[in-house]
Amino acid sequence: MMGITLDTDKTAGNRKGRPNYPADFKRRLAIEACVPGISVSKLAQQHNINANMLFKWRRELRVGLFEPIAPALLPVLIKPARARLPSPRTAEPSNMIEIIIGDAVVRLHAGIDAALLQLVLQSLRP
Repeated sequence: MMGITLDTDKTAGNRKGRPNYPADFKRRLAIEACVPGISVSKLAQQHNINANMLFKWRRELRVGLFEPIAPALLPVLIKPARARLPSPRTAEPSNMIEIIIGDAVVRLHAGIDAALLQLVLQSLRP
């Protein structure tokens, strides 16, 4: 046992002598009853409830009958997005020529030898 005291805050049920426990209380005890090594009967005694009721709550927890604890919602402030204009792309001066012949692509950089260029282009002819 972890030494946690849970507030039962039970309300009168629809039948005489049968209290209605809050869902949060049931869920917390059922979760604690699922811990390995915990005696469900002792846990029920510590909280002055019937052990059969705690076994039932544990079964209900395992099959998902207890709704999950609602997450706390935090306020969110959304700032309008600034319209970002695409930066103008300036063409960088390139000293390259690209020649596409069929499936072949020839990229020529500045300073290529004219004789070498002629040889490459002739080799691409069918």
